[in-house]
Order: sequence, then structure tokens, then C-alpha cells
Amino acid sequence: MLSLSKHDPTEGADMGMKGSEIEKFIMDAFPDAEIEMKDLAGDDNHWAATVKSSAFKGKTRVAQHQMVYAALKGNMGGVLHALQLTTVAKD
Repeated sequence: MLSLSKHDPTEGADMGMKGSEIEKFIMDAFPDAEIEMKDLAGDDNHWAATVKSSAFKGKTRVAQHQMVYAALKGNMGGVLHALQLTTVAKD
């Protein structure tokens, strides 16, 4: 029997990521991190984060950002749509 159903365009759509979830991924990778999160659009999809960690000492800005993206374990570009990232090396 053929069944026709209406497709829900929001079905399977990324629902964003809570700031607390992003912070947990980062804290798991950088236990000494100081993190400031800001939801730029109020939609859990567009975040700004400032991450301060001693792990960034001696690393280039690009390497620091790569370290944070690695800590997000593949969520960047998927569940997490956009992250404006600032990294700072702690003394």
C-alpha cells in the first residue's frame, strides 16, 4: 500500500548547540580554560567564544583555533553552525 505523508522541513534540521555544551567540550580539552560565551543571534547556532588557556602558549593563532575546533569533536559546521573564536594564552 502506498502512503503519502507531508514532509516537515524542520525534521532533522540542526537545532543548535547550547553554550554550556560548547563550554563542556572546551573544558574537557583545556581544564584550566576561562571561557566567555555569547549567543550572537539568540538561536544557539551563532556563538562568540573567548577561550583563555595556558595550552595556547607558544602556539600560533591558527594552531590555537585548530585546538579548540578539535575539542568540539566534529560539531563545528554541523550542530554548531558558527563560532566567532578568540583565543588567548594564559601566563
